[in-house]
Amino acid sequence: MKTIKGLLLASALASALAGAAVLKTDPARSSVTATFKQMGVPVEAKFKAFSAQIDYDAARPAASKASVEIQTASFDLGDPEYNKEVAKKEWFNAAQFPKATFVSTAIAPAGPGKLDVKGKLSIKGRSADVRFPLSVKTEGGKQVFEGQLPIKRLAFNIGEGEWKDTSMVADEVVIKFRVAAQ
Repeated sequence: MKTIKGLLLASALASALAGAAVLKTDPARSSVTATFKQMGVPVEAKFKAFSAQIDYDAARPAASKASVEIQTASFDLGDPEYNKEVAKKEWFNAAQFPKATFVSTAIAPAGPGKLDVKGKLSIKGRSADVRFPLSVKTEGGKQVFEGQLPIKRLAFNIGEGEWKDTSMVADEVVIKFRVAAQ
């Protein structure tokens, strides 16, 4: 009798866990970029180093979780001198704050192939509750999660001193991301 109960319990547990699984991110098909305006001209930069942990269950999106960790020193503006500048204290202060993070607090269905995501974004020692739409599709056997999150850079103390002047670098930044995983 104990064996049957044990098998039933193990079977029930396996069934409950079957829908949700931590997906393995494909870095070659994933990206995180930031778009902002400098003196009115759009500039797009990318983060070269980041990782994502996605525990996604399409049948039960509310049970899903996600977290992202970005290496702030990997911010690439396409020029080594600019890259050194944005790693400094006035911008990302990558020596003291090497990582920016996002951790989901709620994921809800928002229509076919769409999710509404809430979570906590932390950059340069400051955190804020954020919310953004996320699209989900299957592409080449992988789940692809795409979205964008508008933020105000000054809310995270990005651009100190003379760089607080938003006529040089706009306060508005759009973080765009694409994470492919299976």
